[in-house]
Amino acid sequence: MAEALLAEVFDPVAQCGQAGAKGGEERRMHDKYIYLARLDSKVKNEDMKKKIIPIDSLRGQYEDLCSSLASTGYISQGSVLDRSTLRLPRSGYQWTRKVAGKTVTVALSPEQFQALRQAIQNQRSLHKTIGKMERLSRQILFKTTPDTHRRKTLPKKVLGLI
Repeated sequence: MAEALLAEVFDPVAQCGQAGAKGGEERRMHDKYIYLARLDSKVKNEDMKKKIIPIDSLRGQYEDLCSSLASTGYISQGSVLDRSTLRLPRSGYQWTRKVAGKTVTVALSPEQFQALRQAIQNQRSLHKTIGKMERLSRQILFKTTPDTHRRKTLPKKVLGLI
């Protein structure tokens, strides 16, 4: 057993790398010890190929988001609260928002409460849609405009794609 191990350690083919490795592993020599490293180059290449999205697909997604903006409806900032179920002196419906850094609260009728609740939901979905549009815009712009020469590609976090 010891002879087989010594033969493997001093075998020039085993020291060079891939020869004799099994199951996608690579043998490497470090001082007196042999260790195995997993070769993930095939997996990384396959993942990179899957993540490439055609520019026409990105433009189509952007156009879909643009058309969804047209049907948004009324929008409003703030939040609404139904206090009618509580038996408090100030029960009813409330709309709260910030104006110049100060919190402003307004009492509402049931009809106003329903309308403002829908408007606030519309604004929240509007902000989500605009965020998606910004990410798609950056992807389209970075894919279609000339880039400077870089040694390494910029990560998605730096480009604002995450």
